[in-house]
Amino acid sequence: MAGITQDWEPVVIRKKAPTSAARKDEKAVNAARRVGAEIETVRKSNAGTNKAASSGTSLNTRKLDEDTENLAHEKVPTELKKAIMQARMDKKLTQAQLAQIINEKPQIIQEYESGKAIPNQQIISKLERALGAKLRGKK
Repeated sequence: MAGITQDWEPVVIRKKAPTSAARKDEKAVNAARRVGAEIETVRKSNAGTNKAASSGTSLNTRKLDEDTENLAHEKVPTELKKAIMQARMDKKLTQAQLAQIINEKPQIIQEYESGKAIPNQQIISKLERALGAKLRGKK
């Protein structure tokens, strides 16, 4: 117990200085006016307008209009749709059961079989394993 000493130095805790947002609030501005302090008001260039959101769109819009290339997502090929359906039917599984086996939503299987899905190699490989059939060509 001989080596333990107490520290009797006072600890002073101060409030933080007001942040810039706090200095700008209405109460602080009114107090400064009452004292007669100088107040600077600056209007932001696009304050209250929606100019920033639509400023450069005319150039982009023209480029998009001139662009005739038809861009679309790759869809599930017909051969793959038929292969999935056939393999599922051979195993006597419903879409919901197959989805549960591969831990995906039934909607995913429905989209693949209807050809609306964007092909995902991970899901296709899960389907191949669950159905025990080769669905992809030589890729």
